[in-house]
Amino acid sequence: MQQKAPRRTRERILELSLRLFNEFGEPNITTTVIADEMNISPGNLYYHFRNKDDIVNSIFVQFEAEIERMLTVPAGRRSNMEDVWLYLHLMFELIWKYRFFYRDLNDLLSRNRKLELHFKAILAHKIKVARQLCEDLRSEGSLEAGDAQIGAMATNMVVVATYWLSYEYVRNPRKYSEQQAIADALARGCYQVLSMLGPYLRGDTLALFQRLSDDFLAKLPLEAAT
Repeated sequence: MQQKAPRRTRERILELSLRLFNEFGEPNITTTVIADEMNISPGNLYYHFRNKDDIVNSIFVQFEAEIERMLTVPAGRRSNMEDVWLYLHLMFELIWKYRFFYRDLNDLLSRNRKLELHFKAILAHKIKVARQLCEDLRSEGSLEAGDAQIGAMATNMVVVATYWLSYEYVRNPRKYSEQQAIADALARGCYQVLSMLGPYLRGDTLALFQRLSDDFLAKLPLEAAT
């Protein structure tokens, strides 16, 4: 059986840095900490990355590639409620995987021009996709809303998704790293975003939304569902 090739040092640095940034916050992690955790010399680290911003930017390239693949609408047909539900779950999973970008967003953007420009583009793309999903539901008669209402919904959905983890951290910082608590938090985020569509849904799609919502709420602990 062929053995997997060992991961390159550069890949291991990025993987470790992502974990440290996620667990402790990017501002609290230095290149010295990363080198110590990697059990390599700072000089070896700087051979692969010029500084910490270079590491952050390289992780962002990975994040950007993944989110660009995800920010697509179904080709050849209109989106439906299952598409919206799946899209939100995948979005929140990706946000959690790269959560330090969202938790430390304001600090990162204030000192990293590349992230500032690219994150603006990602937000604009998210709003465009959210608007398209809503317009598809309207086209099939499942959603009743004007253009202005859809525009506001799309923006609100992206705002809530972008800052949901910050809200959850403030809400219960001592449980922020607990596996089940985070799973519940991400599920609540999906529901919170999707609930914005509820008042505008009609017919079978409204019935499906209510069924999905009831199933979701039944799985949450009592305190998490309130």
